[in-house]
Amino acid sequence: MDIKLEESGTRGYFYVEENGKRLAEMIFTKAGDTRIIINHTEVSDALRGKNAGKQLVAAAVDHARKHNLKIFPLCPFAKSVFDRVTEYQDVLDK
Repeated sequence: MDIKLEESGTRGYFYVEENGKRLAEMIFTKAGDTRIIINHTEVSDALRGKNAGKQLVAAAVDHARKHNLKIFPLCPFAKSVFDRVTEYQDVLDK
């Protein structure tokens, strides 16, 4: 699954797009230079069962590690992934 990143000002999106249509999206807000807040995750029915949401969180974790960022998962789905995947705790802003 090809996950893309779009950033504009203090907002950003990790997303999956096919034929010009976004099928999955995770919205985040930049909070200063060292923190992002995951606000919302949405996955189209077309991608249900393909772990698209988990892959979006994984992309955010990779991005955070590369850029020395911490993540605050305000989104209930993203928080549930952080709660289950102990390998992501290094980027979690508690």
